[in-house]
Parts: sequence; C-alpha cells; structure tokens
Amino acid sequence: MAGRIPKNFIDDLISRTDIVDVIDSRLKLKKKGKSYRARCPFHNGNNDSTFSVSPDQQFYHCFNCGVSGNVLSFLMEYDGIEFVDAVEVLAESLSIDIPREDSGQTQSPTTYVDRKDLYQLMGDITRFYQQQLRTHSNSEKVINYLKNRGLSGKTAKYFQIGYAPDGWDEVRKKFAINKQTEQQLVDAGMLISKESGGSYDRFRDRLMFPIHDRRGRVIGFGGRVFDDTTPKYLNSPETPIFHKGKELYGLYQVKQYEKDVQRILVVEGYMDVVALGQFDINYAVASLGTATTPDHIQLLFRQTSEVVCCFDGDSAGRTAAWRALENALPSIQDGRTLRFMFLPDGEDPDSLVQKEGKEFFEKLIDQAMPLSDFLYQHLLSQVDMRSADSKSKLAQLAIPLLTKLPDSVFRQMMETRLISLLGIEKEGLKKLLPAAATVERKQTSQKITPMRLAISLLLQKPQMAYQLAKIPEFQEMQIPGLTLLNSLLEICRVTPHLSTGQLLEHWRGEPQEKQLITLATWKNQVQEDKYEQVFFDILDNFLSLHLTQRIEFLKQKSRQGDILTTEETVQLAQLLKEQKQH
Repeated sequence: MAGRIPKNFIDDLISRTDIVDVIDSRLKLKKKGKSYRARCPFHNGNNDSTFSVSPDQQFYHCFNCGVSGNVLSFLMEYDGIEFVDAVEVLAESLSIDIPREDSGQTQSPTTYVDRKDLYQLMGDITRFYQQQLRTHSNSEKVINYLKNRGLSGKTAKYFQIGYAPDGWDEVRKKFAINKQTEQQLVDAGMLISKESGGSYDRFRDRLMFPIHDRRGRVIGFGGRVFDDTTPKYLNSPETPIFHKGKELYGLYQVKQYEKDVQRILVVEGYMDVVALGQFDINYAVASLGTATTPDHIQLLFRQTSEVVCCFDGDSAGRTAAWRALENALPSIQDGRTLRFMFLPDGEDPDSLVQKEGKEFFEKLIDQAMPLSDFLYQHLLSQVDMRSADSKSKLAQLAIPLLTKLPDSVFRQMMETRLISLLGIEKEGLKKLLPAAATVERKQTSQKITPMRLAISLLLQKPQMAYQLAKIPEFQEMQIPGLTLLNSLLEICRVTPHLSTGQLLEHWRGEPQEKQLITLATWKNQVQEDKYEQVFFDILDNFLSLHLTQRIEFLKQKSRQGDILTTEETVQLAQLLKEQKQH
C-alpha cells in the first residue's frame, strides 16, 4: 500500500465541504428553521421531515430510523461506496490531491498500488481488450460476431467492448511487471493463482464487457464466448472493488445519457443492454449473473421512480420475477412504481428489438404488468377461489407479503384488493394482518448523568471548548467516561470552527463510535443558548469533586497517623482555601 490518508487531511476535507450542498445534489432538501429536511433515503418512511441536515454541525440524522453521520458517511451509504472512494469523491470535487503517509517502502513509478491504482489497472486492461478487438489475429472473427449480432462499431466503442485473447497469459505478460502487480491482478480477479505457483488469465477468447461503478471506473468484467461453450458468460469474482450483488451493468451509461432518469428497464444479460442501446433504448441495465437483490432495488429507486423488470415468459423467468418482487416489497412506497414485463417464448430483449424495432419494444414496456397485478395473479394461480378453504390459503399466502410493505396508500390499496377477493369486512382483515412494517425507532432511553450530558453537549457544540486550557486534574480522576471526554477536549481545544461531523470522524471504526453518534443526536433537554453554561458548570463540578476527594484523602492520611510531607501539608492548606472560595 502507498500509505494511509492522513487524519488532518480528512479533517480539512470535511471542513472545506458543505454537507448541505453534497446531500442536496443527490436528495432535494427543504429549509426548515436552522436545518434542512427531506424524506429519509435510508428507510421507507413517507414523512418528508424526518431526515435532518444541520449546516452548523455538518451532520445528518434521521429521527425515525436513527441513521446519522457526516458527509463521508452519507456518500458511503447513499452512493454505496467505500470510505476511500468517498474521500476521493470529495477531493475531486475540490480539485485537490490526496496525500499519503510514507509507508517506508520505495515504490516503482510504474507499480500499481492501493485502491486508486487498482482502478487505473482495470482501466488499462479495458483499453488493452479494446485494442485487441481491432488488432488481434482473431479480430475478424470478433468483429464478424458483433456484426452478426447487429451491433455497430459505434455501439461497441460506447460500451467499451473488447476482446480477451485466447492465450493463457496475455494479460499476465502485459501487466504483471513484478510480483506485487501480479498479486494486484489476482486481487482484481483478472488472474487465477496456480497451486504450484504463478498464475494465468481468467478470461480467454471471450467478448469482454467492462462493468463500471457509478463514477465511471471499471471494477470488473463480464466475458461472453462466441459459440456454445459453457459457461456462456463468465463474470469477475468478488474483489475489493467489485461486489456483484450491489452493481448493475449499464447504470453508469444510463446516468451519462440522461441526468433525470424517467424509468429504468432491468434485463438479464449484457448483450440485451448493448442491443437496446443500439436502438436508442438508453435506460436498460442488467444484474450481473445474480437475482435482483434488495440492494439493486434500493439503488434503482435512488435513480428513478419507475422500474420495469424484464424476464423471459417461461416458468424460470416468472420464478426470477417473483424473487425480484419479494426483494422489492420493503422498498415500495408512494411515488415509486415497479412493473413486470414478460417476453414471448424463445425471445430475449436482444432478439426481439432486433426483429421488431424500438417502437414495438417500447410498447411492450408501456404495457408491463403492475406489481399489484403480478402479485395477485401469482397467488391466485395457487388457489381455487371457489372454496372457503382456498380463500383461507390465499390469506395465508398474501398476508406475509403485504406485511413487508411500508405503511402507505399503496399498501392500503393492496389490502382493499385482498378484502375484495376474500369477501370479508375490513375489520376482519385487520384481525389477520399484523401492524404495518415500520422502522420507526424509539428514542433510546439514556440515563442522564453529568458525564453523558457533558459529552453530548460537547459533541453538539464542539466550538465551545476551543482554546480551553488543559485541566491536569482530569488526568488524575477516576470517573467513568472521563478518558473519552479528555480525548474529545484534546481535539476541540486546538481546532477552531470544529463541527460535529469533523469531531465524530476521529472515532470512525472505533469501539466508541456508536455511543458517540447516539450522544451527538441525544435530546439532552438543554436549551441551545444554555449549552456553554451547563457544560462548564459540569466541568466545574468535576473539579469540585476532585478537590473534595483530594482533601478527604489527605485528611484521612493524617487521621491514620501518617505524617504528611511538607508538600502535602502545603497542598492541603491550599486545597482548603480553594474549597472555601469555591
């Protein structure tokens, strides 16, 4: 590794970034008093005011689900990226380079190191594959294959499609310039280690589809064979930068094509996305050889309010559609639409759009089945509604599914439909149906202690301890929580204009992080204009306690017949004088 990112750089980065601007660019905020409010993007509530962003504290908090954090935490959660990636996003927005602490190791200028250079390595391999598509001895075969699939050179270039040569070590020879880089290639999933030592290329003689993250960086590949060899598609394995259950092929291109995405079509294969793009259907994405996961659904609904899932019309396609529906239910709230599109037998999006054209295909998308229709159609296919027992079975099948839905108008409509099918009164369904699934979080009951209150006040207003003199007595006292308070004071007294978000960043990944976040959002029942008075009163009380304890210790020593040293005698007299003045 090239070294850690210095802590002071992260502090400076957070202080130079306005959390309101960053969140507002992704989530529309409305000014309300001193803070900004929005519907929380991290749970499925319908209240537009539960998610609060404080410009003073540079901190966000949801009063329902309890999620909290600074600007880096928000980017990690909302964009689905790692900590280092979030730091890079902020640094790039400010056009500044990220320094690295010296690791003590000499690095070759051509050596790929750390995550940033791992992305660079994947980008270089993408360009290598593109070059091979044009210049390799097999390029005629590859280009003819693309032409026979109806794809133009322009489309292939847009999606950066390439060719992995048929040798066992083409990538290894080109990029594994030393042992360190060879290991990077193994870590990135491009090489496979041999038990006997050495490595070989994972992808050979395949059409290569680079997979981009939301920032446009290549994080993995999908490789397709040119014949009936199995597996037809080979995907990159899980790596430090690629998690297939959280990524969607083509999503980066969709966002590049249209900033405000009206709808997204989810298909099953890379070739489907590319073929649809060839016909100017530029809003298609594909899952990466996995079922549509809850993470996929959440990611999709962050980009658009309408998602259409496209599946084969056979039993396997409908089974996959049903899994997608079950995964999507917790994310369905008012204003979000999920529909299902089933293709004619023997067709996939690629073949159908090539055969029938854009207009015909988009008509099928427009006619896609709403989630509500698909859900009840699927359930009714399993019961005979002519008997009372079957109606009971329908209730048993439907109720667990409806329970997954957040409390919303849509859920009420689904319940009304079930009431109609069962032929019962609304009150009858209420007896069967558990309360609406919710993530409403009860305020954690915290016993109010002086230490908890002091830490809470300091976290919420760190500036009040700036240039505060050191309190040596606090190093001698044994009070639960005082070590943590001392650590907070050490940072606050030397850092001007410190925000809550900056202060909490120092405890990211530490055991105390969760406790500090709780106290930073704690309703401590102190009026804001009284924070400093209450905080310094608590510190004063701690000093008084120390004074009393020390006097009692010296008196007890004297009472037991131990002769006090001259220094202790002077100290006792001084302490008694201070106690009298106090």
